[in-house]
Amino acid sequence: MNKAYKFRLFPNKEQHEYFAKCFGCVRFIYNKMLADRMEHYKKTGKYLNNTPAQYKSEHSWLKEVDSLALANAQLNLNKAYNNFFRDPSVGFPKFKSRKKNRFSYTTNNQDGTIGIKDGYIKLPKLKTLVKIKQHRDIEGEIKSCTISKAPSGKYYISILTETEIEKLPKSNSKVGIDVGLKDFAVLSNSKVYENPKHLRKSEKRLVKLQRNLSRKQKGSKNRAKARLKVAKLHEKIYNQRKDFLHKVSSEIISENQAIVIEDLRVKNMLQNHRLAKSISEASWSMFRSMLSYKANWYGRQLIIAPSNYASSQLCSSCGNKSDQTKNLGCRTYKCPVCNLEIDRDYNASLNLLKLAG
Repeated sequence: MNKAYKFRLFPNKEQHEYFAKCFGCVRFIYNKMLADRMEHYKKTGKYLNNTPAQYKSEHSWLKEVDSLALANAQLNLNKAYNNFFRDPSVGFPKFKSRKKNRFSYTTNNQDGTIGIKDGYIKLPKLKTLVKIKQHRDIEGEIKSCTISKAPSGKYYISILTETEIEKLPKSNSKVGIDVGLKDFAVLSNSKVYENPKHLRKSEKRLVKLQRNLSRKQKGSKNRAKARLKVAKLHEKIYNQRKDFLHKVSSEIISENQAIVIEDLRVKNMLQNHRLAKSISEASWSMFRSMLSYKANWYGRQLIIAPSNYASSQLCSSCGNKSDQTKNLGCRTYKCPVCNLEIDRDYNASLNLLKLAG
């Protein structure tokens, strides 16, 4: 089973330059191969199976970087093509822009070319070791790693390993989860996780920084400094949100054998412009993704309720269906048949629990 670890890197000046070369070469080879494939298809109507090696004689500077990074760029392009042919709605592969503030490249471990020791990591093609902040031990054999530069200017490395993950002891507990905006999650066992609203708490500061950025002259050093401040705040909000989701998902997985959650169509819900910001901030898709892979790791069962299952409209006691909760302002479900009065989110979580069997 594959497991990824993410750490921060602290490269020196020479390593900064090497990473910049790798980012640029990977972007160049991806765009060049894509452009040549498009041109070849226009002329012949056939698919061109080109490789990075074909371009090294004409562009000798490609030899200065890790060849596996270029090979992985080719794999990424092939994957983009395959995704498009499988489902055209995904979109045709696009050219990578140098104006974006996020760069990365992926390399593979071959006969120990990647290794960590005493706070430093060895990477292919680099003669010197890179300082790494390793806050946890790595389990398993290192397969590959991705070096990235965030918009904040910080460098990170994601290390993919192949390892055996020990399953958690079986539990008799089952739980239904109703996610929302007022409270992030209400569980059928009466546990409630409040919505931390990290973006809202930092919004005033963010607005001030963005307004300051808009006033700076384009291309100036002051604009670059202002952009960096905005990027750092965005990164902080993202890290706060991700940390919260990891803690909640891990706690739910560790305590319950079966977990039932709604199949929310977040993309459709975002069309409600009044709630779009709050829905994006909640990150329900990321939460579901975490529950999914952690359930797979630890031997738990994640059940996704059918999209047509009206968990909020059903009475958890008698099963009567009432459309009163279509009004989001209605916080209490009142059953007209059995006279049950219950919190709407708790009622929904109890209905979801029933799907666990």
